[in-house]
Amino acid sequence: MADTVRATDVEPGIRLLELDRPERLNAISPGLLEDLHAELTRLADDRTCRVVVLTGRGRGFCAGLDLVERHGDAATSSVTGAERTAQDRMRLQKRIAALVPALRGLPQPVIAAVNGPAAGGGLALALASDVRIAGASARFGDAFVRIGLSGCDIGVSWLLPRLIGASRAFELLLTGRVIDAAEADRIGLVSRVVPDAQLREAALGVAREILANSPFGVRMTKDVMWSQLEVGSLAAGIALENSTQIATTFTADQAEAVAAFLAKRPAEFTDR
Repeated sequence: MADTVRATDVEPGIRLLELDRPERLNAISPGLLEDLHAELTRLADDRTCRVVVLTGRGRGFCAGLDLVERHGDAATSSVTGAERTAQDRMRLQKRIAALVPALRGLPQPVIAAVNGPAAGGGLALALASDVRIAGASARFGDAFVRIGLSGCDIGVSWLLPRLIGASRAFELLLTGRVIDAAEADRIGLVSRVVPDAQLREAALGVAREILANSPFGVRMTKDVMWSQLEVGSLAAGIALENSTQIATTFTADQAEAVAAFLAKRPAEFTDR
């Protein structure tokens, strides 16, 4: 098991990924960065896992990049420290940013169960998930602009306006304002807000609902939904839907789903 990311099969088909640096509000250290990349790589080829729940241990989801942790040989107390070269900074930047397409590219839907702060890189992880459920203590923010950096970082400036609209995204990124769970719910950043004690069970409940559907149908739904964010026209979007929909009709699971519906029984999917 990785030192900073716990991976647990909590139920058949459901993998719980817990960022495990609670003493640092699960801020992204070099170790956590590599451990999370390793877990996402394993998940990409794991057909036994059909849904992922991503959360943080302790009081926080992820507080962003750890500015105290020392980063290898080019050690510095801050990612903007004078000791780090431009090449070092770019390698680190690209490695962190690569988590976003890695999450999007997983065949499994990812449900972010956001507990406490989701800031900077933590916000990016939540935005790159497919579903976001917030605990009452959740907080969301991108404060880079407040420390002299651009608020456009790690995919946030692409994802955020597509989720909440350009006007709200501009305001949040330009001010660096942190919003609470209630506001995140009101502007559509999260699907729902639940008491902190019920957060994990709420996420598992959504995971179980997804598991009730055919594996290929779920994978294609995730893939097409993300692709539609980049498709340039309605005609191209419909063409993508058409080709995917016809592909699903050739699966054994689609026939099983229809048979189960007609017989009023749970479907038994084989991912074929």
